[in-house]
Amino acid sequence: MQQPYTRRGDGIDVADRLTGSSHELRAKDLFAPLAQTYDRYASLLSFGQDPRWRRFLVSRIPARPSDRVLDVATGTAAVAMKLARSKGCRVVGLDQSAEMLAEARRRVAAAGLAERIELVEGTALELPFADASFDHLTATYLLRYVPDPDAAARELARVVAPGGTVAMLEFAVPHRLATRALWESWVRVGLPAAGRVISPGWHDVGRFLGPSIRDFGTRFPPERLATTFAAARLRDVRVRRLSLGGGVVLWGTRE
Repeated sequence: MQQPYTRRGDGIDVADRLTGSSHELRAKDLFAPLAQTYDRYASLLSFGQDPRWRRFLVSRIPARPSDRVLDVATGTAAVAMKLARSKGCRVVGLDQSAEMLAEARRRVAAAGLAERIELVEGTALELPFADASFDHLTATYLLRYVPDPDAAARELARVVAPGGTVAMLEFAVPHRLATRALWESWVRVGLPAAGRVISPGWHDVGRFLGPSIRDFGTRFPPERLATTFAAARLRDVRVRRLSLGGGVVLWGTRE
């Protein structure tokens, strides 16, 4: 496998990069104040489903102890640590937020996993790695924050060696009417109210998530996501809806 830190052009033009910057800054502004409390309240506000979804995501990765896995949008390294613990592999966690990475480093050190997990600052639209640098890749809650999910999918696939698995987790809008009604009640009323009780930062996130998930779900429903990753040269792409459709995990094999 090639050395990991060689930058490469990704075919995205200047206008896309400028648009991408606005998306990335929005995400940075939202989540930068929340690093120390992110895992606790992500679990609480998802009624315990977020950790369950992350466990399922990790279960899709057939990594061996000798493998290297890239975890994109690693945040506080929750998925990276699950990969290192359950698979025994080496992990590189990448995130654009310095605040999230600082908390991730603290958590990784406290867990005694610093020798197996490396943390890198960077963006998904221009990964600072050479082609086929990793055996497998995971991404969590990423595609809503990029201006061109199709380009992001191609960039994720680019750094994975042929035969490796790419797996991603994203929020979704439940497709059944009764479940959709409950979901709408929660994201319109319950989530912003709960966020207000926690902190101003979580109130902002509570107000943002519902429209963000709804808009992305309209543009990229699970079937469209499968097409996106198949076009990025993944084969045997599979999609699993979780928790009555509130989450979706997609995975496939790099051609």
